[in-house]
Amino acid sequence: MLKSDEKKLDEKFTNAARIITRAKPDDAIPEEIVGIIKIAVGEENVDFLRAFEEKSSFTMEELKDSLKKKGVELTEEEILVKVDALAKNGVIMDQPTTDGIMIYRTLPFGRIFDYIFMRDIDIEDKDIKELARLQHSLHEKRKESVQKNYDSYKSTINKVRPIDRTVISSFSNQATGEEIEIIIDETIESPQEMILPTQTVEEIIEKYDDIAVGSCYCRNHKRVLGDPCKQTNIKDTCFTFGKSARHTAKHGFARLISKEEARDLLAKIRDDGLVHKAMHLRANPELREDAICNCCSDCCPQGGGFMVRPIANYTNFLSQINQELCIGCGTCVEKCHQLIIELNEDGIAERDEERCIGCGVCAYFCPENAISMVKTPLRIVRIMPARLN
Repeated sequence: MLKSDEKKLDEKFTNAARIITRAKPDDAIPEEIVGIIKIAVGEENVDFLRAFEEKSSFTMEELKDSLKKKGVELTEEEILVKVDALAKNGVIMDQPTTDGIMIYRTLPFGRIFDYIFMRDIDIEDKDIKELARLQHSLHEKRKESVQKNYDSYKSTINKVRPIDRTVISSFSNQATGEEIEIIIDETIESPQEMILPTQTVEEIIEKYDDIAVGSCYCRNHKRVLGDPCKQTNIKDTCFTFGKSARHTAKHGFARLISKEEARDLLAKIRDDGLVHKAMHLRANPELREDAICNCCSDCCPQGGGFMVRPIANYTNFLSQINQELCIGCGTCVEKCHQLIIELNEDGIAERDEERCIGCGVCAYFCPENAISMVKTPLRIVRIMPARLN
């Protein structure tokens, strides 16, 4: 390929990256994002994405018209081949509306890596290795930016929008078999319309007929980088529901499972101390759950051991340690997802209330059943990564 042709192709991929990220014309696009787009889209489909420059979703007829305006004329069959190829790499979602009208829309950039790495990936595959390297480089640049501008990030942390909601797993204690005490806290102020009825992961499972599960993309990422998860060996931990379940199953990111299999799998996940994070439609906790991630602390970019940048999380619970019952065994210190529990000078556990996401893992594993969960109105917990310098 001539250098002039290579330059034109690079410009096409940069433009495709702008379309996917919805970047402004003057915004700089990181080379890592362009690199990920190159692998996910491919030279054969890059012109097709121009149809989505002005609008992110279309019916088939609208998509044909948009392509035609861009000088790309394709038959419906040719369009469907490209849609399928792009959907299989997390670039496009093809799903019908409630009226049965098929809609084709671009997905947020982050879905590309997430969906590809939800598969049963070959860690020796060249493209998979390159995607892992590019994603790692993005993480490192984000971490460096946060550390370099730490005070600025800290001063604006209240503007960070939550992307998920922590959901408690069980109201029973693993070690003793006793019920975990649930305390209703009426003193924390929060808009009443934001109180959610679905409090446990089991309740969410019961709500949906279509459930799919795939691999954890964060743990797959670390595995490709040669740093496998130290907390769990469970492979399938990413759940999707409803339309998302049908989409992920259709394109090979996940497999459909029964409610019974979902419950059995979640019991194993709970025993490995993973934290349930519900993703809601449009990141709005008043809308339906779209997915549940089950997160560890050493691979998840929102976990205390591998936090990339400031996070925000919805929750309805808060842990509370009974210091008279605590024997200072350190189990909760070891299990805490956010690494916010320590033993004080008296050898008794204390947690940082402002950074507690209310996952209930500490209460589940406490051998003395010394930790209760305070049920609160929905609130937002915002956490800064540890300052490294």
